[in-house]
Amino acid sequence: MTTIARLSEGDIEEFGHELDRIRDEVIASRGEDDARYIRRVIAIQRGLEAGGRTVLFASLLPPAWAAGTAMLVTAKILENMEIGHNVLHGQWDWMRDPEIHSTTWEWDSASPAEQWKHSHNYVHHTYTNVLGKDRDIGFSAMRVVPEQPWHPIYLAQPLYNAVLAVFFEWGIAIYDAELERALRGEKSWDEVLGQLRGVWRKARRQIVKDYLAFPLLAGPAFVPVLLGNLTANAARNIWAHMIIFCGHFPDGTEVFTEQQIEGETRGEWYRRQLLGSANIDGGPLLHIMSGNLSFQIEHHLFPDLPSNRYAEVAPRVRDLCERFGLAYTTGPLMRQSTRVWKRIFRLALPGPTPRSADAASSRPEPVSAAPDRGWKPVPMPRRRVGSPADHARVQEHANR
Repeated sequence: MTTIARLSEGDIEEFGHELDRIRDEVIASRGEDDARYIRRVIAIQRGLEAGGRTVLFASLLPPAWAAGTAMLVTAKILENMEIGHNVLHGQWDWMRDPEIHSTTWEWDSASPAEQWKHSHNYVHHTYTNVLGKDRDIGFSAMRVVPEQPWHPIYLAQPLYNAVLAVFFEWGIAIYDAELERALRGEKSWDEVLGQLRGVWRKARRQIVKDYLAFPLLAGPAFVPVLLGNLTANAARNIWAHMIIFCGHFPDGTEVFTEQQIEGETRGEWYRRQLLGSANIDGGPLLHIMSGNLSFQIEHHLFPDLPSNRYAEVAPRVRDLCERFGLAYTTGPLMRQSTRVWKRIFRLALPGPTPRSADAASSRPEPVSAAPDRGWKPVPMPRRRVGSPADHARVQEHANR
């Protein structure tokens, strides 16, 4: 269970104001340089995909297969991480470009954009690391914190986590339908089946595109093109799995109870986002290929800011953490990944025992918001998450 830094109400409020100031400065300075950045990344990604698919048509020659597959892997990672994920967060909606907008973008993934925006933008980013609220804690399939009750099925989680990595986009697509909520009677099976039909419509297009249409166009190179597409999708999935798990589950990330977020103020929401996330140290290439989710802390603090600005604000966030005595969890990719896997292996077994209820009750409670602030964590505080349709659905969900 999380050990909350003992900050006074004034400290927490000041911490929130400082982060608001950082966000407001970036919002005010967004402009043509940022627009050029995302358009350039999209142009590079599309060029790599077109080039990779073209070269794969000559993939009866092994060097052509290797080159074409490498280009396609890079294109799919860029589209999924730096483009799709961030466009769907509404990071580029301010450009008013109908082609690069959270309401119109459909990414190269098995998950339908609308379903993913609800489960990720709203549920995960609002209730980050809150047990019983954030379904991304173990993705409803793994035990990644001691507070999750142990079950014998978790003995196999190192194995099925490795399988999940290879088929990550498909696992997330099904996960977004919230099957476990239907099993608990919290959601109708009609709704689940409706979502699964949407997943199938999207998945069918993905299957036809990568595993039928382009291999057939290659004629005699059908098999190597098929294998190139399989390899590209698997590599993209493994990479996305690694980056996402390293941002959420390494040592140093904290979990919270529903009681701890009652009356949560804006400053406390910021603190929870900070303590529930972890960064990955690296250079510019790592940051771009990770969708700048190597700055997972900054992404959770400011999910609607352009991703190319996270590197700029990260030193300021880290300075604030030092000033207020808050942990800023970061480390190299392989170290973070090793820590994630150690946790998955350790928590596949019974124990360790969580703190007792008495110990938990002795921890400092979050400071309640003053009555005149009126801030509520649903939807996300002062955040634009997705489209107006998303907001309507979020409010409907909150009112259930």
